[in-house]
Amino acid sequence: MSLANLGGSLLADDNLPGAESTGKQGKLFVYVGTFSSPLKDTLPTQVDLPPGNGIGIHVFELDRESGQGSFRGAFELGTSPSCLAVNRAGTIMYSANETDRVNPTKQPVDPVTGSKHGTVSSYRIDPQTGMLEQLNTVESGGAGPTYVALHPSEKYLFVANYFGGSVAVFPIRADGTLGEATDVQVDVGEIGPARAVHAPTGSFAFSGHDRTHAHQIASDPSGKYVLHVDLGLDKIFVWRFSEQTGKLSPCDPPYVALPPGDGPRHFHFHPNGKWLYSIQEEGSTMAVYDWDPQKGTLSHRQTLSTLPAGYAGSNFCSEVLVSHDGRYVYAGNRLHDSIGIFAVEQDGTLRYIGEEWTRGNYPRSFGFDSSGKLLLCCNQRADHVAVFRAEASTGRLNFTGNYLPVGNPSMVLFIER
Repeated sequence: MSLANLGGSLLADDNLPGAESTGKQGKLFVYVGTFSSPLKDTLPTQVDLPPGNGIGIHVFELDRESGQGSFRGAFELGTSPSCLAVNRAGTIMYSANETDRVNPTKQPVDPVTGSKHGTVSSYRIDPQTGMLEQLNTVESGGAGPTYVALHPSEKYLFVANYFGGSVAVFPIRADGTLGEATDVQVDVGEIGPARAVHAPTGSFAFSGHDRTHAHQIASDPSGKYVLHVDLGLDKIFVWRFSEQTGKLSPCDPPYVALPPGDGPRHFHFHPNGKWLYSIQEEGSTMAVYDWDPQKGTLSHRQTLSTLPAGYAGSNFCSEVLVSHDGRYVYAGNRLHDSIGIFAVEQDGTLRYIGEEWTRGNYPRSFGFDSSGKLLLCCNQRADHVAVFRAEASTGRLNFTGNYLPVGNPSMVLFIER
């Protein structure tokens, strides 16, 4: 896979939020969430395919210069902690656990799917070793929790329940533990078609148009609004959020609709807070929106493919990530097994400049360290995390030759000490 027509973006603004490096030179810990098979026969769990090879949350220490990782241990869980979030101080972590069998005689059943609810957990992080101590676990408000995100105030945790087609809000206590949900919203509407409008020629990428599937939830930069995507409904929902009550209320309009069957999966705000980029799992597209932070509205600007021109066959998009300096946007392509690279133009629209092979298969997600120089890619079905170095001047991703061995990695995040 080539990286053609590379060129610098027109947005070289060193004052953008997140553009600066922290300057820290202490330890760099890497945490990898996984799909994890049961550790005991008495604890069965529902996981994504293939069956989970992870052993919970894996911890590595990464050398910044070489990109080489050293395994430091794992917090062993058989509940598939597939998505992680951490507070700004790096002291408390949260996980979405895609299990359906925890305390099976007491666990509530999702009224829509008939499946048992998943869970979310909180952990204390040891400042010296980086290891985790579990604080508490609560049920997630729906089946198959697949995404967690912190409110900017760090007083609430948002959860998207994929199999339950719902989103939930959890208060965070002073000690970092989670309280019972302050709000749960269940998605309703007409399910989109199995065939995506923008699917590549010959694609059989049919995944989430059997029912509602909430796939991501996160607040806007101000924290006044919360957005979430439902892949099965082909919609991005927009909510007003009350920090006083922990409740969500629909905006006007309450959502924007994407082309039928395209399947919005994840989104990411530009550092300037004015643009939002949404990636569509089955349509293999990136959609660009203007965001009005006063009204809480999205206005569509552009849609383009995440794949090179002429590609034919199946592909499932995964992650979308804006570089810290706001000059580039990266898109995950599963089956094509690449990270598409886009330059951000002055008006926020995107220009495709090429792609990089992920050195594995089925790249589920990827993330930058705080410097924006290292990008780690979770190749779910290759059982490893590949380490890349990003070129600020071109957006190019250069493979360091290093892998972190992890069974069915799902998400990566960084903590510096």
